[in-house]
Amino acid sequence: MDFNKNNIKKILGIITFTLVLLALLMNMGKVWSFLAFLWGILFPFILGFAMAFILNIPMTAIEQKLFPKGGKPARPVSLVLSLVGVLAVLAIVIVVVIPQLGKTFDSISAGMATFLPQMQKWLEDIFRDWDMIEAYIKSLKFDWVNWLNGVKDFALSGAGSVVSYTMSATMTVINGVMTFFIAFVFSIYILIQKETLGRQCHKVIRAFLKPAAVEKVCYICSLSHRIFSKFITGQCLEALILGMMFLVSMTIFRMPYALLVGVLIAFTALIPMVGAFIGCCVGAFLILMVNPMQAVFFIILFLVLQQIEGNLIYPHVVGNSVGLPSIWVLFAVTVGGKLMGIAGMLIFIPLMSVIYALFRDWVNQRV
Repeated sequence: MDFNKNNIKKILGIITFTLVLLALLMNMGKVWSFLAFLWGILFPFILGFAMAFILNIPMTAIEQKLFPKGGKPARPVSLVLSLVGVLAVLAIVIVVVIPQLGKTFDSISAGMATFLPQMQKWLEDIFRDWDMIEAYIKSLKFDWVNWLNGVKDFALSGAGSVVSYTMSATMTVINGVMTFFIAFVFSIYILIQKETLGRQCHKVIRAFLKPAAVEKVCYICSLSHRIFSKFITGQCLEALILGMMFLVSMTIFRMPYALLVGVLIAFTALIPMVGAFIGCCVGAFLILMVNPMQAVFFIILFLVLQQIEGNLIYPHVVGNSVGLPSIWVLFAVTVGGKLMGIAGMLIFIPLMSVIYALFRDWVNQRV
């Protein structure tokens, strides 16, 4: 090997990288602690960026519809209308759903006292020819009132230990409120000055990268923005349509908890693939407490509406905006759920779509 200046620099770079990597691997505990500390500092700003990204979707639509020629009041008015819209949705959910939840729990508490003995009698009739199973079922004693009283006593007896954690819980709430406030203010600044921030970021990228790399970074950012925006918009609209379908159909067939189940399925449907099934399970359980046959009919109704939504509504509302095959959607939901829970399921589908599009372009270029 010719030991000229360039080769010596490469060798020194490889040796330095190896030593740094070895040092990091030998001190993984400290590295993770530092990353956790850094995440705690940056989390309000990351949350603020996410809030700004979501609010920017309705704000941009309002700005284009109401102020096609622009003007000074366009941005602040569009931002205020977007915030009012989000707060209105939350207010409707709180005003409508929470009282309904209270009534639901009251009816479940009253219905359990009659439902469980009926269920026990039904099981005895089914296993009448099985002496051991029938004897075991008869030996079961369901006392719903005593069970509720036991829960109440446990809560009261644990009140003393809860007091000792009051300060820590209070500090957690205060930190959460402060984090949300910082994130909200940061998101407002981003939305008001998004063009200026975009120009500054583009200028910094041009200062440190070559023109080809700048073009690639801008393409990736544009692709990510387009896919994430279309995915969020389509997912919210699809969840709203599905919730309205359940509300209308359950009202027509006079099923109980139509409003509560409709809102619940609309919210859980925001979780890709598995969300609506979670809402179905909860809705079926609530209806089961009132009428088991209606619960069976509700499951059949859910399967029918799910087919209509999956084959007719979803392709037109969300369409191919994500551009990801079904197998990779399943992979993204699984990995995202394991790493970050529900938020991971929402983030990883458009993220996987961006990676898939970039990888497809790279393969096509090489071919």
